[in-house]
Parts: sequence; C-alpha cells; structure tokens
Amino acid sequence: MDENEYRNAYQGLNETRCPFEKSILTLNCRCRYQHKFNLAEREGIRCDQPESQQNCAVFLNECRKQARFALRLTEIVGNLLPHSKEAQVQKGALLGLAPELPNRTYTQIPDIYALIEKAVEASNGNIQQYPFEQLIPFITRHPPLPRRRRRNKPE
Repeated sequence: MDENEYRNAYQGLNETRCPFEKSILTLNCRCRYQHKFNLAEREGIRCDQPESQQNCAVFLNECRKQARFALRLTEIVGNLLPHSKEAQVQKGALLGLAPELPNRTYTQIPDIYALIEKAVEASNGNIQQYPFEQLIPFITRHPPLPRRRRRNKPE
C-alpha cells in the first residue's frame, strides 16, 4: 500500500484520532475511551468520545506549546514533533498530572482520561487555564524510549 493511500484510508477510518496514540501504542498507557484497530498491518487508536478527544487534544497542544523552549525547539509546525519528542511530551505531561507515579519510561498509566479529567477539574472546566508550567519539569526530565537494536539479518 502506498503511503499516501495509507494516510487517506487511515483518516477516513479514524475520524476521532486519539491525541495520545503514541503513548498508548507503547503498551504502557491505557484510556477508557480507546478503541484499537488495524489497517494494513499497522495499529491505530480511535477515541470513542469526541468531547473527551477534544479535551485531550487541547491539553496536548498546550503542552507542546509550553514545552517548546524546554525541548530546545524553535517552532512546532502544525503541532508535529519528532517521534521521540512527542512521546516525551505525552508521557511526561501525563506523569506531571500524577506526581505520585515515578517519572520512568515504562511507568504504567491505567487511564489517561482520568488524568485529563483531573486537569479539567483543577482548571474550573477550561483546560486552557491549567498551569502548564508545572508540567514542564516532568516533560524535560522524562527519559526517552530506549533505542531498539535491530537484529542482524541472517545470511
């Protein structure tokens, strides 16, 4: 399947894409509204609650904007970060919402939306009013995913 065809099919199949898809696909984060699907031997995550998906998207976009300087990025084009930086922002921000959890790569997060609800509550219903500067230390100190070594191809 051509990559452009894949993207078009993915967007058609996944209208409510989960903003925390990368974290969920690392297999150590879960969400009560996640719905996993497969397309062309790849996995995707859809959100079953559009309103919840909106809250998560606003939260994550604000985290990206606030963390830009700390991640040493001059600009973020279209809310896209390199894969490792995106994983660092997602997981670090979630761990910042749950400071009782250790800030480690493989720390389990049982329900992402429970943490987002906590942030919505703390900001009196307007997620954009959350004090994101409190999350920056968690994002910057969150360790990146370890690189996987590729197996040598048998000859």
